[in-house]
Amino acid sequence: MPIIEGFNVDEVRRLLPGIELNFEIFGTPGGLATLRIEGAQRNLMLTETEAGQYEGVYTITSRDKILARSPVTANLRVGNQVESLVLNESLQIGVGYHGTKMAPGPQPRISHFNVDPAIDLKGGNELYFSVYGTPGSQVDLAIQGVKGKVLMSEVKSGEYASTYTIRNRDRIVRGSVVTATMRLGERVTTATLGKALQNADAPAPLDVNRICQNCGTVESVSLVEVKGEGGYLGAIGGGVVGAILGNQVGQGNGRTAAQIAGALGGAYAGRALEGKSRTTNHYEVVVRLHNGTAKTVSFATEPGFKVGDKVKISDGVIARNS
Repeated sequence: MPIIEGFNVDEVRRLLPGIELNFEIFGTPGGLATLRIEGAQRNLMLTETEAGQYEGVYTITSRDKILARSPVTANLRVGNQVESLVLNESLQIGVGYHGTKMAPGPQPRISHFNVDPAIDLKGGNELYFSVYGTPGSQVDLAIQGVKGKVLMSEVKSGEYASTYTIRNRDRIVRGSVVTATMRLGERVTTATLGKALQNADAPAPLDVNRICQNCGTVESVSLVEVKGEGGYLGAIGGGVVGAILGNQVGQGNGRTAAQIAGALGGAYAGRALEGKSRTTNHYEVVVRLHNGTAKTVSFATEPGFKVGDKVKISDGVIARNS
């Protein structure tokens, strides 16, 4: 069976030809939503703008006989099943669907009104509300920062419940006022929630603009050795020395071979010795920034930082950040 969880209208100041009435329905997604306004010349079909959210605009014509308290019936069809609901508010600002006088007779009573606070009031999170009171009533919620009303279902005799999924466009805060309205025929009573919508120990949202993007903690300090490469001078010098030594060792044709081997070995040794003389050392400090990224800064000498130091990087220069 399809479910209508919310039914709302933007009340207008006057009901005149050309005035637009904006309606919203929240319920089972993938359905066909229509409205019937008493006194209107035609029905209104709503469009599903998001999953389970239906919207439509009715423009009053000169032939319409719409009044401030004209009943508006919403029908939500999914397959062969239909859910119907009558709007429980007026179409005109300040009128009130039930008027200002309380109907005679025993009034409905709300004995308990509760919410399970959320850890975070971001879009997609849920708030679970419960109301206990007179059985057989109609109950809805008005949440400060939320457009429209939230309908509650009677899950047991006198127990009403609703789970509200926060939308991105909502402007709910921890102390938003929530009012429950219980209707039994023409008799109405209300109650205000005496509890915050967010846990008191929930972390406050971070102000990204106040976070130091270049601040972080030293993650490592390393001594790095960069081996140099021998050049032509080292190779030539080493080759000459090696050839002389080879000449002293070899005899006959062997002398030529010894000279070549000595020259090659000397060239290699000379290049290695020159490369060793060019080997340099430097220090690398890795800083883990608050945004999760890491940056490495090189120092020619011992930098004076240790792992765990709080630092700040500006134009490639590290400074302590106490």
